[in-house]
Amino acid sequence: MNTLSLIDSLGYLAATLTTASFVPQALLTFRTRDVSGISLGMYSAFTLGLALWLGYGVLLGAWPVIVANAITLALAGGILAMKISLGRTR
Repeated sequence: MNTLSLIDSLGYLAATLTTASFVPQALLTFRTRDVSGISLGMYSAFTLGLALWLGYGVLLGAWPVIVANAITLALAGGILAMKISLGRTR
């Protein structure tokens, strides 16, 4: 395996683990619609950070960064939207 393949493999493994670790919590939040324990400020900053990482990955052409952040951004964006729309009533 050449160095580039090893680096890409490391990136894909890291992307898979971090994205997969976020999925169960996101699914629980979507299922229960309970956003009472979610900080609007933290989730806003987190979602913006994901968008910036995605842009960074796109500019570099770094597919592990692009894929992981696109998936996590979609999940976090959905939770953030839910927090904004439901957060005031719960």
